[in-house]
Amino acid sequence: MTTYFYTALEPSGRRKTGYVDAATREAAIALIAKEGRHVLEIKEEARRTRAEGDTRKRGKVSKSDVALFTRRMADLAAAGLPLDRVLQVVAEQSESGTLAEVSEQALDDVRSGLPVSDALAKHPKLFAPVYTQTLKAGEASGQFADVAGRLADFQEKEVARRSQVISAMIYPGVLTLTAVFVVVFLLTFVVPRLSGVFKDLGDDLPLTTRMLLDGTAFLTQNGILILIVLAGAVIGFRAWSAAPAGAIAKDRAILKLPIVGPVVMKATVSRFARVLGTLVYGGVPILDALRLAGLASGNRVFQVSAEQVESEVREGRPIAEAMRDAGSFPPVLTHMVAIGEQTGDLPKMLGRVSDSLDFEVDNGMRRLTALVEPVIVLSMGVFVGFVVLSVLLPIFQAQQLVK
Repeated sequence: MTTYFYTALEPSGRRKTGYVDAATREAAIALIAKEGRHVLEIKEEARRTRAEGDTRKRGKVSKSDVALFTRRMADLAAAGLPLDRVLQVVAEQSESGTLAEVSEQALDDVRSGLPVSDALAKHPKLFAPVYTQTLKAGEASGQFADVAGRLADFQEKEVARRSQVISAMIYPGVLTLTAVFVVVFLLTFVVPRLSGVFKDLGDDLPLTTRMLLDGTAFLTQNGILILIVLAGAVIGFRAWSAAPAGAIAKDRAILKLPIVGPVVMKATVSRFARVLGTLVYGGVPILDALRLAGLASGNRVFQVSAEQVESEVREGRPIAEAMRDAGSFPPVLTHMVAIGEQTGDLPKMLGRVSDSLDFEVDNGMRRLTALVEPVIVLSMGVFVGFVVLSVLLPIFQAQQLVK
């Protein structure tokens, strides 16, 4: 099948443009004529493919690529384009070759009769269940463009938050790597070259010097064993945290960490609230919305709590009461959910909670970054000072003996 762009006159005399799929140009004209329109102009719609020299990048699709895909889809749908044409334009505009191919596959499925949500659901690595279920609800309610727009808002906020975290951690990360390099350099190159000099001074060495020499000798003699143990610990931790019980324990421990825990908690609750609000606004049944929001929270503790809330709501309990009993959701969320249930505007209340928590997370990230940087610098300074002191004390001691 080939897509043709046409300009035609309707029986009323008004010009109309559009797209039609047909095997040949003549078949396309016949299809348009069946609708009572007179074709003024028709041409084959160009479609960029790999065979035609598509040089767009291929490989892993980033979250920002998917967010841009969703935003374009929402804008085009809001402009009144039919959904198959929306997918075609998005495929042509995409900077990602992989996402363009997926869009073209979805376009073929939609033209075969599948809804957009089902067509995108065939690619779960790019489009999570919460994404496709939200679009499905938008299709069912006739609010596809609006729902897709809210979904794009959510994705753009998530991308911005991720970029903020990465930017905030660049400087502390550089400081940490520098500190590690300095420690390794001192312990593996500087101290071993001075150990022979210190041995000539006999056993009467300062405590700090003996500690430094013993520590260096231990690391030098057991370096490979230490690396093996560390690698085994990392592999073991990853295996443990991949198991359901381990994942819950790890996520619970993160939430209880000092300083970091409250920031992670607020970010997780914000994500849960925003996803839940988007799903409810789109028309997803509340039970499905709770389950999907729990999955999208990114924290197993909240996922289990959301499942508990879902079970209690199924039995007839109000959402706010079920959330309070679950124990994981903070009062700021449960109170606003209760107001939303009373006023019948739950999505709006959930959006306000999310916006408020996002503001607190931003402030928490700034405070955390401001705290981490001096701690790393201070720790590095203390260690370097300890090494310098351990090196200089024996020299001063030897000078006193010479006098």
